[in-house]
Amino acid sequence: MHTYGALFRTSEFTPLFAVACAGASATTIGGLALATVVFAATGSPLLSAISMFGPAAAQLLGATLLLSVADRVPPRAALASVAAGSALCLAVLAIPGLPIAAMFGVLGVMGLVASVAGGARLGLLTEILPADGYLLGRSVLNMAVGSVQILGFTVGGALLAVVPPRGVLLLAAACQLFGAVIAALGLRSRPPRASGRPSPAATWRANARLFSSVPRRYVLVALCVPNGLIVGCEALFVPYAPRHAGVLLAAAALGMLAGDILAGRFLPPAWRERAGAFLRLLLAAPYLLFALGLPLWLAVSLTAVASVGYSGTLVLQERLIALTPDDLRGQALGLHLSLMMGMQAVGAGIAGVAAEVLGSAASAITVMAVLSITVTLLVAARVRTPVPRLRTAQADGHAHG
Repeated sequence: MHTYGALFRTSEFTPLFAVACAGASATTIGGLALATVVFAATGSPLLSAISMFGPAAAQLLGATLLLSVADRVPPRAALASVAAGSALCLAVLAIPGLPIAAMFGVLGVMGLVASVAGGARLGLLTEILPADGYLLGRSVLNMAVGSVQILGFTVGGALLAVVPPRGVLLLAAACQLFGAVIAALGLRSRPPRASGRPSPAATWRANARLFSSVPRRYVLVALCVPNGLIVGCEALFVPYAPRHAGVLLAAAALGMLAGDILAGRFLPPAWRERAGAFLRLLLAAPYLLFALGLPLWLAVSLTAVASVGYSGTLVLQERLIALTPDDLRGQALGLHLSLMMGMQAVGAGIAGVAAEVLGSAASAITVMAVLSITVTLLVAARVRTPVPRLRTAQADGHAHG
């Protein structure tokens, strides 16, 4: 499968695409509205950054308790339930006078719910598409998210100029509810990929199997840590440029969209490994210049260029799938997303602390870029190690060591 036409002619891909777009719309405009509320109430770059990416922190907890749901519950039911639960949380956040502490509590619940969504969605993608179609399908879902973020940050910023932030939160809740309806009506019923009841114990056992492989561990580090540190840069856009944060975030989404088109549609398989290493460095390098005090147009341009580097994760996701037995795919992809989102929240927290200590969001952005490049270089050699393709649960033992 090598064309977009063939992809969208595949049964169930279009409704899955729509569910992803609805969720991305809600996350984009809801996160921007919530960060605006928190920054206006507290004046704290740290709390503003954490509020925007707060649900991601709870995904780390969800990865240890709930991820077995991704393979042990029918995918349609999991996706519809997660979207409906997220809609309810966003509606609660829109309640006037809700204390900041209560907001963070609701964000924690949203993160726990979202920890299931990624594994269920990407696990279903591996069932809908043939093996050679995963990278193209995943890149299109990324492109959808990027496009929606470009529109969402632009429209969200405009809406916030005329609509109270809590009204924008209600709009985000409606987007999630729409996604729940599409999942329930547009996806067919499928059995779970793995037997047994979902439970924390089942999640722990499967995570132990995933982490028992040294190659998988390095791939997960490369997928999650450099990426999360750079999201810390983006989490500082509100204090860096309060009136133009939406423009910077839209530029980041535009760069991510361009990178996904490049990697998913035009990058030959023979070039992916080498290009992936370059892209992971590109993700951070432009942010090294932010401490110099850039004009807005240059900061926007550098942000777009850097975000092309997010497409380096597509190559690593292919490697993760190659290293993972079939009955663990949903949990492996969910673990990757939960760790990545959790690391993004950690990155936002580190960036917020750095900004307050240094007294400058621009300087903190450069510090985060240095940290990201350092981690990328430290794990580069182990990530490039050749690995065999695994297709069954019985083959899992061959990747240990």
